[in-house]
Amino acid sequence: MKHKVLVIILTVCLFASVVLSFLPTQQICGVKSGCETVQNSQYTSTLGIKNDYLGVAAFLLLLILTISHIKYPRKYKSTFIFLGLLIGTLFALYFIYLQIFVIKAFCTYCLIADIGIILSLILIFPRKKKAI
Repeated sequence: MKHKVLVIILTVCLFASVVLSFLPTQQICGVKSGCETVQNSQYTSTLGIKNDYLGVAAFLLLLILTISHIKYPRKYKSTFIFLGLLIGTLFALYFIYLQIFVIKAFCTYCLIADIGIILSLILIFPRKKKAI
């Protein structure tokens, strides 16, 4: 069940990343918005690749892997999903930190993706089963 919820969250995150990647910031957020400030900051790319595109690739990969795991469950798929969400959460926390303390502006679509990946990790975080 939790992987089905994960598919929904990842789909929303993928949508937010696609919107940021392929639509002009002024069109989706309005002129002089926090979104535009964030998207025009020096932190919009990692290793020369726009973070929006990295988000699309990461969310698409995690979504495909999760759907595959639902249909054909394997331990290694579960491990890759967990590691992907863990790495994504670390990036999300860094990006939230930048928006709060460095850029001092917020991008709604960025926050949707960042909060979505954090919630995804919380959702699938391994828990010990209670002994009866």
